[in-house]
Amino acid sequence: MARNLWSITQFSMVEGCFVVLDKKYHELGAEKFNKRAKMGWIRATCVDRGKAILFAKLIIITSLIPIFSFEQVEGKIFSPLAYTLGFALLGALIFTLTFVPVMINLLLNKNVHEKYNPIIAGLEKGYFAIFNYTFKRKRASLVVAALVLGGSLYMSKYLGTEFLPHLDEGALWVKAQTPLGISLSKGCQLADSLRKDLGSFPEVQSVVTQTGRPDDGSDPETFGDIQCHVILYPKEKWKRDISKDSLIDAMTELLGNKYTGVVFNFSQPIRDNVEQAVSGMNAAMGCQISGDDFAVLNEKSKEIYDVMKTIKGVEDLGVLKNLGQPELDIDLEQDKMAFYGVNTFNANAIVQMAIGGQAATTVFEGERQFDLRIRYSPQFRQTPEELGNLMVPTLNGGTVPLKQIATITLKTGISYIYRTDNQRIIAVKFSVRGRDMGSVVAEAKEKTKDIQMPKGYKMDWIGEFQSQERAVSRLKQVVPISILLIFIFLFIAFGNLRDSVIILFNVPFALIGGIFALFITNTNFSISAGIGFIALFGVSIQNGVILIGAFKRNLEQRHSMLMSIYKGVQERVRPVMMTATMDMIGLFPAALSTGIGSEAQKPLAIVMIGGLISDVILQLLILPIIYHVVYTPKNR
Repeated sequence: MARNLWSITQFSMVEGCFVVLDKKYHELGAEKFNKRAKMGWIRATCVDRGKAILFAKLIIITSLIPIFSFEQVEGKIFSPLAYTLGFALLGALIFTLTFVPVMINLLLNKNVHEKYNPIIAGLEKGYFAIFNYTFKRKRASLVVAALVLGGSLYMSKYLGTEFLPHLDEGALWVKAQTPLGISLSKGCQLADSLRKDLGSFPEVQSVVTQTGRPDDGSDPETFGDIQCHVILYPKEKWKRDISKDSLIDAMTELLGNKYTGVVFNFSQPIRDNVEQAVSGMNAAMGCQISGDDFAVLNEKSKEIYDVMKTIKGVEDLGVLKNLGQPELDIDLEQDKMAFYGVNTFNANAIVQMAIGGQAATTVFEGERQFDLRIRYSPQFRQTPEELGNLMVPTLNGGTVPLKQIATITLKTGISYIYRTDNQRIIAVKFSVRGRDMGSVVAEAKEKTKDIQMPKGYKMDWIGEFQSQERAVSRLKQVVPISILLIFIFLFIAFGNLRDSVIILFNVPFALIGGIFALFITNTNFSISAGIGFIALFGVSIQNGVILIGAFKRNLEQRHSMLMSIYKGVQERVRPVMMTATMDMIGLFPAALSTGIGSEAQKPLAIVMIGGLISDVILQLLILPIIYHVVYTPKNR
C-alpha cells in the first residue's frame, strides 16, 4: 500500500507536467518546442499541482489518526502499518516536490507529446459516452447513486463481524480439562492416549503433550490440565480435501465420544497465549460472572452454560470451575468443648498431629538439619469415622472422642480462586466456528438477558468480543476528530465551505464498493477491514481534492461552468483510472493469498479493491454532477 501511495503522488505530478508540455508541443510545433526552455512551464505546473498534492497527502495522513489511537492487541498489530504509511507519504511528498520537478526538466526536454494508445483511447471513449449519458440525466443519476448507497448501507447489517481474522499458524493447541483431583499417573496415561488419538489423523505430523503446569511455573495448573501441541503438515501435503475447521470438528467428535467428562479447547500456540493475556483464560471468548459467594457463581454459570449449548456456532464450551477440590472439614463446636472441658489448643494439636504431623525434634546430617515429624499411622486417619475416634485430652485429665466435640464431614471445596478488579469471578468459556463472532455474542446476550443476577453480581462478555468493543469505541471517538481536521484542511485549501462539503460527498462512493466486496467474498467485517475503509477514506478525499481543483482551475481561466467540468473530467479521467488500476494490481496478491499470515491482510485488500472500483466509477460520474448542481444556480 505504501508503494502504491508513493507512485500515485509521483504519477500525479509527472502526468500534470506531461499534459502541459504536450499542449505546448502542439501549439509551438516540434522545432520551436525543442529549442525553448521548459523550466518555467514545469515550475508553474508543479506549484499549481503541488498545492493540491500537499493538502491531499496531509489529509491522508490525518485519516490515519484512528489507527494510531488503537490500544493493546490491535495497536500492536496495526500501528506499524500506520507509521509505515505516514512516513512513506511524507517521503513521497518531499520527493515529489523537490526531486521529481528536476528530473522532469532533465528528461522531458524534447519531443514531448502524447502517442496514440488504442487501449487508453477506448477506455476514454467508453467513459465519456457513459458520462454524457449520466450528465444529461442528472436527477436520475443522483437518485440511482443514492439508492445504491442506501442498498450498500442496508447490506452492511448482514455482514458478519469479528475482532481480527484468525491467522493460520500451521499448528493446533489442544487443551484438555479433566475432572479436578486427578492423579499424576492418570494424567500421564490420559496424555499418552490423547497423543495417539490426535496423531492418528493423516494431517498431523507430530504431537507433543504437557501435563500440569509448565516448567517455568507461569501457569498454576494441576495434573488435570493437559495441553497438546499438534504440529500439522503444510496444507499442500494434506491427502484429504478438507479445511482446518473440518479437521478440528473431526478431532472434537473423536475425543468427545471417547473421553467423557473431559472439556476440550482448540486453539493455536500463539493465539492461545494472546487469548490468555487478553481474557485471562484459555479460550477465545467467555461470559464472566463476578460476585462474592462461590455457590451462587457456580449456580449462575450452570444456567449460562445450559443457554450457550443451544446456540449454533458455539464450540469448546466449558466452565472454569472454582469448586471441585475434595475437603475434610472438622468444625469444632465450642459449647460441647466447654461441656467436656476440652481446650481448643489441645483439640487442634491432635488434629494437626493426626493429619499433617507435628515436629518433635530436629535431626542433623552434617550441616543440614531437618524436622522429625510425628504423625498417626494411616489406619487411624484414612476416613472421617477413624478421625472421629481420635481421643482428645480434657482439662480434668480424661479423654473424649473427637466426634463428640466436632462435626467431621467431606465436602467439595474451592480449588481455584479467580479474581478480576478485586472481585471473585467464574467464567463460561467458548469458541466460535462456522459462524461470525458478532452474531453469536448478540444471540447469547439476547438469550441470557432473562437470567437474574443477585445484587452485587454482574455478567460481562470478555475475550475477543471485549477487544472488538474497545476498538470500535475508540474509532467512534477518534474518527469524528479526524473528519473535523480533514474538513479544516479542505477549508484552508479551497477557502469556502461549499467545496469542502462536496469533496466529503466523495467518501460514500468508496464505502459502497468496500461493503459489496466484503459481502460478495463472504468476508466478515473486522478491524483489518476497518483499516481498509480508513485508507479508502483518505484516498477518495485525495482524488476529490484533485478533481475539484481541476474544475476551479478551469473556472479561473474564464471557461464556462459546463466547459470547466468537461475539461476537468477530461484531464483527470486517465490519471484516476491509471492510479486506481496500479493500486488494485498491487493489492490483488494480498487479496488472493492463502499462505500463513495472509488472513490479516486479506480483508484490508478486499475492501480497498472494491472501494477503489466504486470510487473511480462514481467519482468521475456523480461528483461532477454534484458540483454542477451546487454551483450552477450561483453562476446564473
